[in-house]
Amino acid sequence: MTDQDLLITSDPEVRLKQNYQWTAATSDLDRKEVDRFRRRLKYFFMNPCEKFHARGRKPWKLMLQILKIVIITVQLVSFGLSNEMMVTFKEENIKTLKHLFLKDYQDQDKNYAVYTRTEVYGHISYIINQYMNLPNLTVGNHAYERNDEVYTPLSLCKEFYRHGRISPDNETFDIDPFIEKECVSIYPLRPLKDGAVIEDLNFTLDFKRLLSVKVYLNVKAINLQTVRHNELPDCYNFRTMILFDNTDHSGRIKISMENYVLIKVCKDWNVSGATDKDYHLFLILMFDSVVVLACLVSFVLCMRSVLNGLHLQSEYAMFFQKYYRKIVPMSDRLEFVNGWYILIIISDTLTIAGSVMKICIQTKELTNYNVCSILLGTSTLFVWIGVLRYLGFFQKYNILILTLRAAFPNVIRFSTCAVMIYLSYCFCGWIVLGPHHENFRTFNMVADCLFSLINGDEIYSTFIKLRERSYLVWLFSRVYVYTFISLFTYMVLSLFIALITDTYETIKQHQQEGIPGSELQAFIMECKDLPASGKYMDPESDSCFFSPCACCS
Repeated sequence: MTDQDLLITSDPEVRLKQNYQWTAATSDLDRKEVDRFRRRLKYFFMNPCEKFHARGRKPWKLMLQILKIVIITVQLVSFGLSNEMMVTFKEENIKTLKHLFLKDYQDQDKNYAVYTRTEVYGHISYIINQYMNLPNLTVGNHAYERNDEVYTPLSLCKEFYRHGRISPDNETFDIDPFIEKECVSIYPLRPLKDGAVIEDLNFTLDFKRLLSVKVYLNVKAINLQTVRHNELPDCYNFRTMILFDNTDHSGRIKISMENYVLIKVCKDWNVSGATDKDYHLFLILMFDSVVVLACLVSFVLCMRSVLNGLHLQSEYAMFFQKYYRKIVPMSDRLEFVNGWYILIIISDTLTIAGSVMKICIQTKELTNYNVCSILLGTSTLFVWIGVLRYLGFFQKYNILILTLRAAFPNVIRFSTCAVMIYLSYCFCGWIVLGPHHENFRTFNMVADCLFSLINGDEIYSTFIKLRERSYLVWLFSRVYVYTFISLFTYMVLSLFIALITDTYETIKQHQQEGIPGSELQAFIMECKDLPASGKYMDPESDSCFFSPCACCS
């Protein structure tokens, strides 16, 4: 076979004529049936405007999707403002608790630690006294947590090795690595005197065996700022742990605070003069109900369209088996499955679930802000990505979507190879440079640092922090960073861009020359009937098996 023959047979339209031989379609009746089926296929792959010219059907689904973009975006903005108040209140309270219970705490203090035994006891006493006197200290609406009219106590726990004799001067030690834990509970009845923790609580610390001291306390608060925005307040429970970390036994005990925030529905609430607020809440709930209804209709229409596509796919396979004795390839079968409809179905499902949860939050049946944010945020993301489907109806905009779809398999294969090299650099940097550079201290930090280097960030700071190390480490770090940047910035990224560019040029050439991308498209292109020709009004050419309305798009 010559090069010219290879060039000819690479054309799907030529390959279709060469490979698909007629079996019985020689009569006029058979040819009419083939033309009718080809017309059905062409109508199925038309855009909404072409379908309107072909049969006069209004694009209800298109108009519904445009309406959804507007109302879902409005809903997200409304919930985002409410969520912003929740996040602000939570972060401000966490900062307040740090200033209340951590002695001499300053914002952005990353090196908050103590170095002497007196400082450790003094900080523990300070925390206890501040907690005992909390109602008289705070300027907010903070209070103790109560269970069955009993205040939840402050718990003071220490973790230490069960047995140990350590003698640094003789360079000897005898240690039992089993960890024990002892706790004492302090109920908020009266403040203790500063420095009286040891005498009053019998809480002594053996610093040679000590691993950590943990202080557990619970504080409640109510977010009243939401009342000004026509929303009912939530009750917050801040479960706080203050950690004195001595696991390194380096003479420096790091102090940190961790907070777990539990948002609950208040037990009893009343907002005086709330007529306008109730009306505003009613409007919000009605709007959310409209969103749910629109998404339900969209879900049903898109699901029926997907089922219609699968039904037409099976007809197409049987048709080619009957007339051409040919099995339809999987690539042609997948063209009947509209990925945009799948995306819309997923988006509708997430929006319905998020809207129902938002209604429950507005009525204070639930307080799962994080789950609701994920559902509504992801659904809005998919809705706006779905706008590309309608831009794809225009040839100049469609090239982006076609390029991404065509390049995706090659990009995945290329990325798999690149990830292997990336992981090898991550492991190497973590082990070798971890002890000498804070950006390589953990595996996650290494991955983040190398990704920043690829994008041109932190290159100078990565070099400068390794200047005062040993010559061997300094030399290795230079070779490591130089080779990584050269490999990924100049080679991997360039090859990645070349893959996308090559696919883009191929798709652009096909569009300019009218070359079909598959044998299915070549088969459909043999139908020369225009949408306004009136030949698509034949009811037998309808590809919908549920009802004609299922084809509205």
